[in-house]
Amino acid sequence: MSRPRRRGRDIHGVLLLDKPQGLSSNDALQKVKRLYNANRAGHTGALDPLATGMLPICLGEATKFSQYLLDSDKRYRVIARLGQRTDTSDADGVVVSERPSAFTEEALMAALESFRGETQQIPSMYSALKYQGRKLYEYAREGIEVPRESRSITVYELLFIRHEGNELELEIHVSKGTYIRTIIDDLGEKLGCGAHVTYLRRLQVATYPIAKMVTLEELNALAEEAHRSEQSPAVLLDALLMPMDSPAAAYPVVHLPGEAAAWFKQGMPVRVSGAPVEGLVRVTESDEHKFIGMAEIADDGRVAPRRLVVEYLD
Repeated sequence: MSRPRRRGRDIHGVLLLDKPQGLSSNDALQKVKRLYNANRAGHTGALDPLATGMLPICLGEATKFSQYLLDSDKRYRVIARLGQRTDTSDADGVVVSERPSAFTEEALMAALESFRGETQQIPSMYSALKYQGRKLYEYAREGIEVPRESRSITVYELLFIRHEGNELELEIHVSKGTYIRTIIDDLGEKLGCGAHVTYLRRLQVATYPIAKMVTLEELNALAEEAHRSEQSPAVLLDALLMPMDSPAAAYPVVHLPGEAAAWFKQGMPVRVSGAPVEGLVRVTESDEHKFIGMAEIADDGRVAPRRLVVEYLD
């Protein structure tokens, strides 16, 4: 029996999209997938429609390794509106209370300091976390509040940018799973005036370079340029992709010689000198150090496959 024909191209890599405001992460994903004519695509770390900035979109085999970005830290620029609290903690929600902003600058600095370092955070009801199989925001839209457990988060850096009238601007570098909207809502309660997010931009995910971000407008312009010059859009678009193993760039590399690589690609644990003694590793082969998958060091020291790259034939 012949294999079913795959829809789209077998293109593998990560695009650092600069997501525009007003577009959901899934809508942005679908637009990129169509532009690249990719057979598979997925994003990591969804951004709210209100938010802009870095949204890594994984194409093809890179989708297998997107999970490793979920553990990465992120950096944001945020503007908060002081004096108003909303049900969603951002400007897309309904104002539920209004109070004067009567705090001192000293009180503001003390409140900001309380968020730095490791703290506990209770996620917003308007989040994609799940409770009994349903996303929290689905309950919230029905007016139902369900119990949520607090989670440990780390604010590595919280920079004060400006405070003008009812506006407060900050830059925040946080660990995985941190909700900036919740930080702003909690800050507003500490100050006794309430607050919500009016502007949120993700500046960076993990160590991905900010300069590599591209907008949908830039992608469309390249596709049109390719059409005018009667060449495939892939010629211009594919050059923008980061390597498929870049989501796992934080993990050490183990290089396998030919025979060991062949066994590894068949799903067999292999032994190789110089490998770490434990943990996850990226695995490469050949003189070009071609990425072939992720592995975990087994108790006996062998390199055990965990996720393998499938090599498609044209």
